[in-house]
Amino acid sequence: MSEFVKANTARVGRENQLYSSVTGARLVAGCVILDETRERVLMVQSTAHKKRWVLPKGGIENDEPDFESAARRETWEEAGATGDIVKELGAIEDMRPPKDLDRHTEMSFKSLDDTVYKWPPRSEFHFFEMVNAKLETDYPEVKTRNRQWFSYQEAKENLVHSKRPELLEALNRSSIIKR
Repeated sequence: MSEFVKANTARVGRENQLYSSVTGARLVAGCVILDETRERVLMVQSTAHKKRWVLPKGGIENDEPDFESAARRETWEEAGATGDIVKELGAIEDMRPPKDLDRHTEMSFKSLDDTVYKWPPRSEFHFFEMVNAKLETDYPEVKTRNRQWFSYQEAKENLVHSKRPELLEALNRSSIIKR
């Protein structure tokens, strides 16, 4: 089990974040936090779009020993949750078109699932399933994000609305009961 320190403030900025040496994608880690029945998932409010709900995740930094440590830190900072990591959900590429798509029209890139795209992934996500979560009332982003439990169907609708297929893929890889 990876250890982390419950910091009082969230890390900000990208100067210490890691990027894939193969694709240039930003390396990101997070958790799919399930309740004890595995019928609900904890989601956090997006800071950029307050009406959107997402999974807690963020950039992996150069001082973190592994993806799990980064996932635990980000889950603490954004959701105030600590718990047991029971499953690694694997790597998921964010293959949404880049904001500057015109620059990538002559490129060709094969994703992890062998689909060919004209652009590299924006991010490479490493998600973990967390259970037995303890939710603290005071955590780094408590003033900037709300958190809420959702059923699978509600979470799916939120992620589709937010246009986040890579986060939906992480949820689908978890052991949440899909009703």
